[in-house]
Amino acid sequence: MKILVTGATGYIGKRIIPLLVNEGHDVVCAVRDTLRADKSYFEEKHIDIVEADFLNPETLTTIPKDIDVVYYLIHSMSNTSKDFESLEEQCAINFKTYIETTHAKQVIYLSGITNDEKLSKHLRSRKNVENALASKHYALTTFKAGIIVGSGSSSFEIIRDLVEKLPVMIAPKWLNTRSQPLAVRDVLTFLSKAKGKRELYNQSYDIFGPEILTYKDMLLQFAGIRKLKRHIITVPVMTPKLSSYWLYFVTSTSYKLASTLVDSMGVEIIGKPSNINDIIGITPITYKEAVELAFEKIEQNSIISSWKDSMVSSGRLKDSIHKYINVPKYGCFKDYKERKVIDEAKTINKIWSIGGTTGWYYGTFLWKIRGYLDKLFGGIGLRRGRTHQTELNIGDALDFWRVIYADKSQKKLLLYAEMKLPGEAWLEFKIEDNLLKQTATFRPRGLGGRLYWYSVLPFHGFIFKGMINQLVKVNKIKI
Repeated sequence: MKILVTGATGYIGKRIIPLLVNEGHDVVCAVRDTLRADKSYFEEKHIDIVEADFLNPETLTTIPKDIDVVYYLIHSMSNTSKDFESLEEQCAINFKTYIETTHAKQVIYLSGITNDEKLSKHLRSRKNVENALASKHYALTTFKAGIIVGSGSSSFEIIRDLVEKLPVMIAPKWLNTRSQPLAVRDVLTFLSKAKGKRELYNQSYDIFGPEILTYKDMLLQFAGIRKLKRHIITVPVMTPKLSSYWLYFVTSTSYKLASTLVDSMGVEIIGKPSNINDIIGITPITYKEAVELAFEKIEQNSIISSWKDSMVSSGRLKDSIHKYINVPKYGCFKDYKERKVIDEAKTINKIWSIGGTTGWYYGTFLWKIRGYLDKLFGGIGLRRGRTHQTELNIGDALDFWRVIYADKSQKKLLLYAEMKLPGEAWLEFKIEDNLLKQTATFRPRGLGGRLYWYSVLPFHGFIFKGMINQLVKVNKIKI
């Protein structure tokens, strides 16, 4: 089969693509920005990359006509636009209009469990998208999932933050809301085994795990797996706004995503029973098993995708990465340093391991203070960390930076700042002529930006100096 995957750089998209290729299919990955596509895709003969923006119909002609099945995985939990519902619906309409001109026989859409009584605006939007995707030219198969649990998923990482940071939680009453969490491995099984199944054509199914749990149950089970004793006290007086701030300050979510989650978490997510498990041939695993499997992936450093790497995880970098890859030269302040490289391989490995649990090699406590200040003023802080300990790909989140360019063969890493700033900032590491060249660039916005640069200049003096010294340093072996 020739299969089109939309949302190919998203959490589910990144995971289903290698699965489909391993099954022997040819996969077309539709991405808004080819720079964000996994570099390994360009080397795989069964994968084609096309650049297409479903909000811009003119760009969709890059998608080949001879496709058989399409996965519609486009959805934004934290879109900052107030009109995101109409944007998502328009996106679906543009998709449908073009796909109807292809040979596609089936579209598989991953949505969220909805009910007819009460819907959050995001679940309402997903329902509208399902209606918009319905067509007489192809068959639509819709899977409505509850909370997805897996390494790197938003629910997993948020629960992990809460459990590992708070021995006692004074929590909002929505922690008593019931849901049916589903392991990401089971989601992928439903999606992959649905392609070409005629009995699933023009059908919609709720897919869910075997247990009905409250969010409080999930937190306590998670704590048990981590061998942590935790106490949770729910209070009825915490407003949605306070609940959002509670999630924002304790976890790695942005405030807008926290608000969206609070809006959704007050809604019970219980699926409607059906025979879909028998049709697919699956017995979904329990929440506890899903969490344990997630930690196995983390310990093996084999997380394929993370919600933190989504371009909307901060809300700051909204445009194509192409716009930021050329660092401006004029009207900017720069801190440039260079050092002779003694062991090139070690220096490159240090650069590619920077941030996250490794830290920034020098003055890490000052980086942490900057992260706390950023969080205090509505930014993302350092809590996103990094998905992989030693690998970096274009588009990855790296603490309060975004990877704009990463190529070991070119010995160059470029980061763009997503912290709250009165301007824009880049940090570049590049090895040329046996020299490590480290450049911090800041393009100020107005007088406030210029005052900011001069206020932090004394700290830059020794932070950046110490960092580059550590990057080229070779530890002597004691005899």
